[in-house]
Amino acid sequence: MRKAARQILVCALILALLCIGARIFFFNQFRLVLLVPGSLQEEGIQVSVDPPEVVRAGTPEGEGDWLVIPLEPGQPGDAELWLTDAQGEHYSLTSLAVDRFHTVFCRNNSNYTGDSAVLIAVTLFWFLVSAIMLWHFFQAKGAAFYDYGTIYYAGFSLFALATGFVMLNVTVSHITRPFEYPMMSAYSTVSGASVRYMMLTTPLMLLFAAAMAVSNIALLKHQPFFRIQNVLGLGVALLLVIGEAVGWTLFTRDFMGSELEGRIRSTLENTYATLFVYFQCMLTGAVICGVRAARHRPTPDKDFIIIHGCWFRKDGTLPPLLRGRADKALEFWRSQKERTGKEARFSPSGGQGNDEPTSEAEAIRQYLILEGIGDSLIFPETASKSTWENLVFSGKIVQETDPEGKTAFATSDYHVFRSGLLARQAGLNAEGMGSRTKWWFWPNAFMRETAGLLLKRWKQEVLFLVLLMAFFGFLSMVLW
Repeated sequence: MRKAARQILVCALILALLCIGARIFFFNQFRLVLLVPGSLQEEGIQVSVDPPEVVRAGTPEGEGDWLVIPLEPGQPGDAELWLTDAQGEHYSLTSLAVDRFHTVFCRNNSNYTGDSAVLIAVTLFWFLVSAIMLWHFFQAKGAAFYDYGTIYYAGFSLFALATGFVMLNVTVSHITRPFEYPMMSAYSTVSGASVRYMMLTTPLMLLFAAAMAVSNIALLKHQPFFRIQNVLGLGVALLLVIGEAVGWTLFTRDFMGSELEGRIRSTLENTYATLFVYFQCMLTGAVICGVRAARHRPTPDKDFIIIHGCWFRKDGTLPPLLRGRADKALEFWRSQKERTGKEARFSPSGGQGNDEPTSEAEAIRQYLILEGIGDSLIFPETASKSTWENLVFSGKIVQETDPEGKTAFATSDYHVFRSGLLARQAGLNAEGMGSRTKWWFWPNAFMRETAGLLLKRWKQEVLFLVLLMAFFGFLSMVLW
């Protein structure tokens, strides 16, 4: 994350320098564009500026119903530009200002010298942010993939990409039609980036919520006993639907009030959208990472394969969930041996539960032996009670047996990414592989894993979220 943050900061500085360079290149000239009917232009339009020492107006040029007036800044201060028709009547009034850097501001629409260059830079910035994040996401391979940063890259790169396309539309519109799309529109787009992203992705979020609800209902049919874990998918689906409904109610209701009330309303809307989009991006990133991790196949150079244990039957046989993990490890072991001739060693991991006749590791060991694996290749870990302990205790076995050994781990598909992250925290340089689970079981189980990921870093997540909300809330109050 730090490397990506530095790259994004460098891009921002380079683009800022390009904006300054563009200002210098254009010698601070400003083209004021006003809507003036062509018939009125034909009769004759006079331009006057008061005081003239602040802004000097050049010869106006007509472009259809638009009148383009070149302005050159003088001394800092405020000025008013008047258009007078052939009868000597004032047609329109434009309020201008010049700062000490000789930038001309139009107070009527917030356009200013070099605004197009700034918009181009901001658009490029969002595209570059997306490209940097996507690059880091696809570069994260092997054990390096299992990282919280990968979730951010996957989720927020999509937000940056969508914002870039929105800004591209605003930039092109401002350059080609500066009166219809002034800088006020650009300000609104930047400060309301979360609102626009939330509205653009509403259909996808509702579709995702529907899929979660369907899978969760199917899960309850197969496992009717009530547990909080078994309704997590329904809870996520309900929160997404309610969140979208509240957002659309805020964004589409009519508003009439003072400028201050408008700023407050805009700030509340953008702050709410930032809150929703943050969790949306984290959820999206977690799903993308989870799917990619579940489909990953480790490189065939492993010395050890850790098999995560879970509940098994009282007669010692493995249920489908645990057998799937063992079969996935066996499939990889056989494939690696066939391709490279290398025989990896197994470390089935899991202690004995209160309702289990022996340890989970022993049950897996017996299954491996039945599948033709020699007992000398099996190093059970029989003390662990959690995924974290699975990896720590089996990691010790790996270190004691082969300190330089390369490791893989086998678990259920929904559990791979979180296990990989825990493996890195435990000091294991390991790649994961996932066994398939039922379609109705995977989504709810994965939501449980995602919740576990976020809760483990809740302080960091809350801090980052507060900073984002403060940033976009500040933009709303200043740029409304």
